[in-house]
Amino acid sequence: MTFALTSSGGINSTALICNFKTTGSCIKMQLLEPFIFLSTTLMAVHKTTLCLILLAACLAAATGGKLSPEYYSSTCPGAPAIVQAGVVAALKNETRMGASLLRLHFHDCFVNGCDASILLDDNATFVGEKTASPNNKSIRGYEVIDKIKGQVEKECPGVVSCADILALAARDSVVYLGGPSWEVSLGRRDSLNASKEAAEVSLPEPTFNLSDLAVNFWAQGVSFRDMVALSGAHTIGMARCTTFRDHIYNDSDIEPSFARSLQQFCPPRGHDDVLAPLDLRTPAQFDNSYYVNLVNYKGLLHSDQELFHGDSADRSLARTLYESDRPSGGFLNGDDDLEEMGGGTIKPFMDNPAAAIVRNYADEPAVFLDDFAKGMIKMGEIKPLTGSAGEIRKFCGKVN
Repeated sequence: MTFALTSSGGINSTALICNFKTTGSCIKMQLLEPFIFLSTTLMAVHKTTLCLILLAACLAAATGGKLSPEYYSSTCPGAPAIVQAGVVAALKNETRMGASLLRLHFHDCFVNGCDASILLDDNATFVGEKTASPNNKSIRGYEVIDKIKGQVEKECPGVVSCADILALAARDSVVYLGGPSWEVSLGRRDSLNASKEAAEVSLPEPTFNLSDLAVNFWAQGVSFRDMVALSGAHTIGMARCTTFRDHIYNDSDIEPSFARSLQQFCPPRGHDDVLAPLDLRTPAQFDNSYYVNLVNYKGLLHSDQELFHGDSADRSLARTLYESDRPSGGFLNGDDDLEEMGGGTIKPFMDNPAAAIVRNYADEPAVFLDDFAKGMIKMGEIKPLTGSAGEIRKFCGKVN
C-alpha cells in the first residue's frame, strides 16, 4: 500500500497501491528524517507516516474473516489427513519440495491475501502471478497441490478450497522436516483472479535492505518480530545464483571464505540458475541454523544477512518499528531486553532489534520454533476470502 503525503503534510487518499520498489525508500526516508534532522515539522511527518503503516497493518488484520480449525469437521473431516498424506508422499520423493510448498503459501498470502491466487494460470482476463519476477523460475510445487486437490475432490467435491490446501501443506511440510506444528484455521475461499503486477510490488526481494523488509512486512500486518521469525523459513530450500550473486561479490557483511566457496560455482556472469542451499549447515532440517549462519555472517541472501547487519538508517527504522510493536504485542521491554537477547552485550543490538532477535533465536532454538509457529498462524490469516466471496475451485489452476 502506498502512503503519499501532500506538500502540507496531509494524506493523499487517492494513493492506494504500494510499489515498494519505487516508494519503499521514500517511506523509509520519511520515517528516518526525524532521527536525522530532529525538526518538529519532520517529526510530525514521521508520526503521520508511521501511523499510516500501522493503519495498513490494522486494516490487513481487520479484513480477515472468520476461520476455524473445525471448519470442515462435518463437510469433509478427512481433508487434513488427505493433504498430509499427499505432502508426505511428495517429500519422500523429493525433500526439497517441503520448502517449495512452504514458499507457495507465503507468496500466496503476501499478494492480496491467502486466496490461492498464486495457483491460477494466465487467461484472457488477467496475467497471473506465476511469471512475476519473484516467482518466475523460483516458485514450484504446483503439481503437488493439483494432485492433492484432485484427491480431496474425490472425497468431498466442491468443498475444500485450494487456499486451505496451501495452508495445510505448508504446515505439514514444516512438520515433516522436523519443525514445529501449529493449528491451521480453515475456511478460506479461492480468488477469482490474480495479478502479476500485484505480485511484483508486494513480495520481498533478495536485494532488500532491513528497512525495505520491515516496511514490506508491516504493510501486510506482520509485526517486526514475526518478520524475523518468518524469515527463518530460509532454514530450508534453495536459491538461484542470480539472487545471491551481488551479495557474494559486492557486500562486506559476509564471511570471506563463505563468499569464496560460493563464487566457485556462481561466477560474476552466467550460471544464473545454479542452486545453493539457503542453509549450508542443515539444508534439509527445519531448525535454527539459519540464525546461527547469520550470526557468523554466512547468510546466503543480502536480505537475510541484513537482519543481523543493516546500515545506520535501516537500524533507525528497525528501532522505530520495534518500539511500535511493544504496546500491542508486548514483546521486549526496552534496552534491558535487547541486552539480554544480545547475549549480554548491548552494542550493536541496542539500535538493531532484529540483530537481538536473531541472536536470541541462534541461542534458543525452542524460542524460534515457537515464534515461527505463531507467525505462521498470523500470516495464514492475512485477508482471507470468506463467506460468499470468491469460490471453491474445482481445479486450482483455473476459476470455475
